[in-house]
Amino acid sequence: MTMGRVNPSFQLEDQGISGLGEVHYNLIEPALIEAALKNGEGTLGRGGAFLVSTGKFTGRSPKDKHVVKTDSVADNIWWDNNAEMSPEGFDALYDDMIAHMQGGNYYVQDLIGGADPAHSIKVRMVTELAWHGLFIRHLLRRPERDTLEHFIADFTVINCPSFQADPKKHDCRSETVIAMNFDRKIILIGGTEYAGENKKSVFSLLNYLLPEKNIMPMHCSANHAKGNPIDTAVFFGLSGTGKTTLSADPDRTLIGDDEHGWSDRGTFNFEGGCYAKTINLNAEAEPEIYATTSKFGTVIENMVYDEETRKLDFDDDSLTANMRCAYPLEYISNASATAIGGHPKNIIMLTCDAFGVLPPIARLTPAQAMYHFLSGFTSKVAGTERGITEPEPTFSTCFGAPFMPRRPEVYGNLLKAKIAKHGATCWLVNTGWTGGAYGTGARMPIKATRALLTAALDGSLSNVEFRKDPNFGFDVPKDAPGVPTVLLDPRRTWDNPEAYDRQAAKLVEMFSSNFEQYVPFIDDDVKAAAIG
Repeated sequence: MTMGRVNPSFQLEDQGISGLGEVHYNLIEPALIEAALKNGEGTLGRGGAFLVSTGKFTGRSPKDKHVVKTDSVADNIWWDNNAEMSPEGFDALYDDMIAHMQGGNYYVQDLIGGADPAHSIKVRMVTELAWHGLFIRHLLRRPERDTLEHFIADFTVINCPSFQADPKKHDCRSETVIAMNFDRKIILIGGTEYAGENKKSVFSLLNYLLPEKNIMPMHCSANHAKGNPIDTAVFFGLSGTGKTTLSADPDRTLIGDDEHGWSDRGTFNFEGGCYAKTINLNAEAEPEIYATTSKFGTVIENMVYDEETRKLDFDDDSLTANMRCAYPLEYISNASATAIGGHPKNIIMLTCDAFGVLPPIARLTPAQAMYHFLSGFTSKVAGTERGITEPEPTFSTCFGAPFMPRRPEVYGNLLKAKIAKHGATCWLVNTGWTGGAYGTGARMPIKATRALLTAALDGSLSNVEFRKDPNFGFDVPKDAPGVPTVLLDPRRTWDNPEAYDRQAAKLVEMFSSNFEQYVPFIDDDVKAAAIG
């Protein structure tokens, strides 16, 4: 049985998917919440937010993500970073998943990835859970209702959490699977209720497709000066480094919080919403994001709440430290109506340094920017991935290795070319620890980070005196408005300077060792920028 608005010539049956129960096409938010409540998928929260638990999977499962190795993509995929799946394994997985879905009720959302119509893709999302339809309706871009009757998807994503893969039969690693088949234009997700897999699968898809069009896909947030899209800033960073928090500046216009493209026309958001971490969220520090947690339709994921009052506990991480809220972009008052900006004037690379070594901000040359982009140093924050319980230092190339189907140099060279053509000032910003490593030092004060970013973006920081960092070679400001001078020199924040020197030497060696893998693929100026 078909319900909802859909292209009569592009229903699931037209894609060869038949035998299902009720299929609900393109339900809007109230209907999706009604369906989810009826199905017992979650609880209605304050203001009409929808409260859900994702069970044992409260983060992504990057090791269970596979790319089908077909002739058309075999030479383009970074196989060291992407687990391969045979076409035969995928075909068996598809057949078994469709057989498992027989008779069940499913929810279809026809959506768009990419705010720039010239470079967007049409995605059909088929979900077993109604609330997954609500989630992805927030996170991707919603076409005009009157266009749905002509909508034909470029790619289809099928998400069936109740299906469990067979590693031997399906050529995968475990019962959880995310499988991308570029030839069949299908992505299959099974064995996990974590909603982030939905959006990240589309992000990975765009990361593969866009470089062929000379477009740089970026795991970043972005904003621009009010009334001036030419003054655009992008914020690279892994989950937990502050992309969402720092881009939601009330004095600037938000383009988006996680995934963007950089074309010859400028910057554009891939998404139609935000997926923000809520641990320790408070109304004073982040009023806009905090307010979304009690707005209609916001998905509240894995948060503890009072059963009677439905009041959320932002400090209780007993379910996961990766508690999140998903909401449409328009819930942020200063969000861009177009989600399009100019060429980045400033590029900020966010890192969460658990060693307590890096300064709160440093200015990078273009070669240093490519070096740090390829290095992608940060710390995985608790809960973002399965098994991470405390900050874990890591190198995630391009600040998003789990989502990069192509080799890192493809993205690095694109970034280098864009910087050279359009010009941008590049900064490395540490939102991690100061005064000592994790467990000894303290997290970098967000007030100081905001003050430094404001000075960087308005140009005033370029006018101060800089020093050359002896360990990493980049320029560090000696002073900045509203920031204690001692904070700008991390060595001075440690009680034992010699301990800082040992920790810094350790981190330099980690950088050097990690970067050896890229040396054969990079230009001499980037090699010269390498540390260690």
